[in-house]
Amino acid sequence: MPKHSIRKLVTAVLALVLILGFLLVDSSAQKRRRRQRTSAPRIENPAIYQPSPTENSTGDSNTSGDTNTTDKGTARPAGEQDPEAMKKTIRGLATQVDKLNDKLSQMEESQRSLLDLERLSRAESRSAAFRAELRDVQSKEADLEAKAEQVEYDLKPENIERATAGYGTTHPEDLREQRRRQLENEKLRLRKQLDQLADSHSRLDQAIATSDAEIDRLHKKLDAADEADIQNAKTKAQGEGTTEPVPRATPTPSPLPR
Repeated sequence: MPKHSIRKLVTAVLALVLILGFLLVDSSAQKRRRRQRTSAPRIENPAIYQPSPTENSTGDSNTSGDTNTTDKGTARPAGEQDPEAMKKTIRGLATQVDKLNDKLSQMEESQRSLLDLERLSRAESRSAAFRAELRDVQSKEADLEAKAEQVEYDLKPENIERATAGYGTTHPEDLREQRRRQLENEKLRLRKQLDQLADSHSRLDQAIATSDAEIDRLHKKLDAADEADIQNAKTKAQGEGTTEPVPRATPTPSPLPR
């Protein structure tokens, strides 16, 4: 038999074996499905319990007792509450709200006090800086005034003649005139500087006065707030009938010396 026909025969046999295998697998799967369907549990109706005559008698007696007790007592719907309990709850909530309001007002007062303290510290720092600048201006004014007095002294004719006497020249009057003009220019320059310093002096005086007024106002405000806190604490302690420690006054920065 040739090789080609043998190959065809082998492939045909293999195909037949595969088909038979698939058929066997399909039949076994169908059998399993049928078994699963047949093995499903059946639902049966449960047996109804029938109470005995003695239990009926005891149940009737219990129900009659319950009805008697409910008839004697005042039945209240499930959603309705006791008015007294509601009043107590409302009073408790109102007390809590009052306490929260008091705490909130105390926090606001403390925040305002801290803000006033910060403003006071800034005002004192500004006042100290203005005073330091004023001392510098006063020192410059004293120096310029001394120079101006010296120029006024040098402008006297005898002093001008004495200053130019040591120079050998054929025209001493021209030399004296030149000396006089130099002194006049120096005098004008010093006068302008003194005017500028005077303006600065007045400006600093006004700034220091404004800063000091703000410092005094803040000190009074903080002192009044401390007194109010102490009085409120005393009143609250007397109202509650307890001896609570009185809060100390808030420390305030001491004013700087003027």
